[in-house]
Amino acid sequence: MAPHLKYLTAYPDTVQHQVLALIENKKLGDFLKQRHADTHSISNDRALREYVMALKNRYMKSSPPLSKIMYDGKIHVIHNALGTHSYVTRIQGSKLKSKNEIRISSIFKNAPAAFLNMIVVHELAHLKEKAHNKGFYQLCEHMLPEYHQLEFEMRLYLTHLETEGIAQLT
Repeated sequence: MAPHLKYLTAYPDTVQHQVLALIENKKLGDFLKQRHADTHSISNDRALREYVMALKNRYMKSSPPLSKIMYDGKIHVIHNALGTHSYVTRIQGSKLKSKNEIRISSIFKNAPAAFLNMIVVHELAHLKEKAHNKGFYQLCEHMLPEYHQLEFEMRLYLTHLETEGIAQLT
């Protein structure tokens, strides 16, 4: 398959061929705009924290607290990360201290609202399930019933950004 379909390698050849046809006919951007015309206004770390905490409080009240939530311009899709969840423990004196952080790639500052929601749900799910296993995806679907479809469409979005050489879908 074409190298510009690296985000879709796990999908069947039939799906990849349909995406290639959309790319060749310059229709992938139109498809994405039609499906995800809604934007969001979560453009800074404070707004992102409020957004993430609202989702966390709705679905994961008993999960560990988050010490930091932020957009991170250093997270690049090239490194196979759109967001990160880190859990750090250290001993300070006689106490064991731990902190959870969620960092979301800055690419989502201007992405469609559904994609920001999907990546936040993904990172929140890591608070309870560290691995991408059955329990992890069940938790994602609990918080966002259309999780798998949105993940696929977000992969289309990344493919579109890369193939068109653009910073964001406009």
